[in-house]
Amino acid sequence: MRYENIVKGRFIQRPNRFVAYVDIEGRQEKVHVKNTGRCRELLVPDAAVYLERSNNTSRSTAYDLVAVEKEGRIVNMDSQAPNRAVLEWLWTKRLFPDLVSVRPETVYGNSRIDFYIETVTEKIFMEVKGVTLEEEGEARFPDAPSERAVKHVEELIRARQEGYGAIVLFVVQMKGVSHLVPNAVTHPEFARALRRAVSAGVRILAYDCRVTMDSLTVADAVPVSLTAPVCSERNAPTALLEKFNGISGNIKENLRKGELSAIAQPLLKWYDMHRRILPWREDPVPYHVWVSEIMLQQTRVEAVKPYYKRFMEELPDVASLAQVSSERLLKLWEGLGYYSRARNLQAAARQIMEEYGGQMPDTRDELMKLKGIGSYTAGAIASIAYGKREPAVDGNVLRVLSRLRMDDGEITDPKVKQRVERELAQLFRDAADLTRPGDFNQAMMDIGAQVCIPGSQPRCGECPLRECCMAHECHCEEDYPRKAAKKKRVVEEKTVLVIRDDNLAVLRRRPDKGLLAGMYELPGLEGYRSAEEVNRYLADLGLKILRIQKLADSRHIFTHREWHMRGYMIRVDELEPRPRTGETEEWLFVEPGEAGERYPIPSAYAAYLPYLDIRQGKPSAMEQAEI
Repeated sequence: MRYENIVKGRFIQRPNRFVAYVDIEGRQEKVHVKNTGRCRELLVPDAAVYLERSNNTSRSTAYDLVAVEKEGRIVNMDSQAPNRAVLEWLWTKRLFPDLVSVRPETVYGNSRIDFYIETVTEKIFMEVKGVTLEEEGEARFPDAPSERAVKHVEELIRARQEGYGAIVLFVVQMKGVSHLVPNAVTHPEFARALRRAVSAGVRILAYDCRVTMDSLTVADAVPVSLTAPVCSERNAPTALLEKFNGISGNIKENLRKGELSAIAQPLLKWYDMHRRILPWREDPVPYHVWVSEIMLQQTRVEAVKPYYKRFMEELPDVASLAQVSSERLLKLWEGLGYYSRARNLQAAARQIMEEYGGQMPDTRDELMKLKGIGSYTAGAIASIAYGKREPAVDGNVLRVLSRLRMDDGEITDPKVKQRVERELAQLFRDAADLTRPGDFNQAMMDIGAQVCIPGSQPRCGECPLRECCMAHECHCEEDYPRKAAKKKRVVEEKTVLVIRDDNLAVLRRRPDKGLLAGMYELPGLEGYRSAEEVNRYLADLGLKILRIQKLADSRHIFTHREWHMRGYMIRVDELEPRPRTGETEEWLFVEPGEAGERYPIPSAYAAYLPYLDIRQGKPSAMEQAEI
């Protein structure tokens, strides 16, 4: 495969996975990086890079970075190039002399497999993996954890079991490697998956490439070794672990208990090996980082994933979020709780369209001018999406640092958070080698979520910071962080009414401000009411009641209050037509089966929605929301 309009430049920096700054003939140019992997061993300051000029004049970047020089050779780092080169190579029939057809991008199981191939005798699925990581003549894949890669291998195992041929083809985007190994240190599960694949009959192949500044051609077979040890705390040789955990030898001796300056190197080494694979991390453009961080407020990561996917499918950018109806927005948010987050998101999207020309601002101060964005979210967007040296301090970060330094400050005190933000900001200013502020912030979050967990049993044996943690040294991890006593929740008693005739049911829209603002609910009364009281109330509204059925009691917990609910199913003769007066002016008559599709209804009413032919899952922790 060949490129057009190639120019040469010098690499300056890469603020995030998608863009880099390059010197081209004395001018600094922002370019698109056609590889979202790590590539840190390739993209080093002043490295010679090769760029293809784009023909799309509407793009914000005029060039694509496609190759780089490393130690006297050119390495192609375009993640789209291997598939293009393999397609050309397949039709040379060197691998399959009896090739009949090749179909790219074919769905099998739950994955898109790169190629479906038919020969005279076989039907074959082939997955292609581009390889850019080389160390001491050894090619390694992947350069960062990849759940997607494991999933593809598992699908190929399934295909083989169902009678198809199956191949994993590693395309080493350079010449001069001696062999290829799975990167067991970065992602041991992928190494194990390859071994399972071989046992199932999947072929594992590797080929290197002839690379020039404007071409990539599949060349010669490269040996594949699957016998490299899988690295883990239990079975890895000490030397191998020390090489990658970042706290060995002299480094350990230099760590001082509680010092922030001691944590960056071991933390980032740990993150490179153990970071969580999350959809918004794989494509960290500002909009994705923003939406994910808002969803993650007071919400578990696993619970957010399906909501994030659905949200992005319907509202993929700032403009679509700004334009969507508030009712549809709340429907997309239904079940996430804290519904003011969704309203603030849309208000901020409209600000961005009106005040910033549709582009999210890239500084902490400007980001904090947007509705619903505080210091944490501004720091997360600025550091992760834009590569700015800004701290992002959430509860996980406060917990880690509280234990690290045996900090007696109450982490719920805003002044404590502000102090920690200032201290981390100073760390970013002083640590010239801390060139990955976004990864540092995400590493702190991951350590807090996976290792330095709340409660009395943090996983200190897995923690890369244990050597410099004061609480661990004193065996008092469970004493930190300090928290103020929780306020007792207010209990509110309510009577919930499911009112139906043969065709319609009643909903009521909540006020535009306050708890669950703008959402739809079942009508009801304050306090616990008897069936006789409900009968009199509805009769006074002009309804002819056929039957009242007592339903099970229910309870819903918000942040600062609880609803204790008593429910009734009421059958009436007819809901329409009739003049609506008084309380019924706010009533909406809906077809029961369609109510769940069209109207955002809080999960607080989940116990009673089946009587409207609506099925909702069990409310998650994220739905225990106040506003």
